[in-house]
Amino acid sequence: MKSKKSGLGKGLDALFDNRAPIVESKQNENLDISTDKHEDTASKVMYIDINQIKPNENQPRKHFNEEKINELSSSIIEHGIIQPLVLRKIDEKRYEIVAGERRWRAARAAGLEKVPSIIRDFTDEENMIIAIIENMQREDLNSIEEAEGLRQMIETYGFTQEEVSRSVSKSRPYITNALRLLKLPENIQEKLAKGQISPGHGRALLAAKDKDYQERLCDRIINEGLSVRKTEELANNFKSKKVTKRKREKDVNILQVERDLKEIYGTKISIINKGQKGVLKIEYYGEDELNRIIDLLKLAK
Repeated sequence: MKSKKSGLGKGLDALFDNRAPIVESKQNENLDISTDKHEDTASKVMYIDINQIKPNENQPRKHFNEEKINELSSSIIEHGIIQPLVLRKIDEKRYEIVAGERRWRAARAAGLEKVPSIIRDFTDEENMIIAIIENMQREDLNSIEEAEGLRQMIETYGFTQEEVSRSVSKSRPYITNALRLLKLPENIQEKLAKGQISPGHGRALLAAKDKDYQERLCDRIINEGLSVRKTEELANNFKSKKVTKRKREKDVNILQVERDLKEIYGTKISIINKGQKGVLKIEYYGEDELNRIIDLLKLAK
């Protein structure tokens, strides 16, 4: 797929090569638009039985606004389908949606039996990537759906962030910031997906590190209408308090041992206790001092 990835950055038109928009309504649902019977099916619009079509399993978009589906359904009843669906063939009687699931859902609600479609021979990888690109270009994905789609491009299909950036026409920082949202607790991700908090709020919450505090602060964002800047301030304050608290809570006996070792070796020595084990950290500030400390440690044998 390496050779194909570069083409994805050219946009959907280069992949779909769609002709002029096709209008489909109940009045012409049995027509085949192609006038050349020998024309390749990849370049003509065909009318496919709506019950032979299934959604794309790799569709990154999981949430569909029912109100908007109903509005589109009413438009289809009045004006027909303006843009054909893009499908790929599964077997002799079944097709999978590559692009146009919202139109397919609205067409079902409108009672259409057939929908105008272009059939393309896409691989699983191309099918998933095109679904992501189409939704991102139409801004149809919420921030978590978008991040999951980008992660799938990287983890499942081996894209680098640079290749993802070119494919979806977004900057590298945009890709990095989108993926960071997946580090949030699941219940916060759900609130992001529902639009209860913004992606900016989500990234601000990440600074706190502590998941319980992130969840409490998320509730405050929703209940108190906190701005992104205020959220950043509260998240960073919590982080600072945690660091200060850890330093203050160091065992007094360990602190005394650190002071004794500092007098013996003439340099700062830290004991980092981790239950039954830990780390003894000896600092030095030059090669001569390192050699001096090594000589002292050898004498202590």
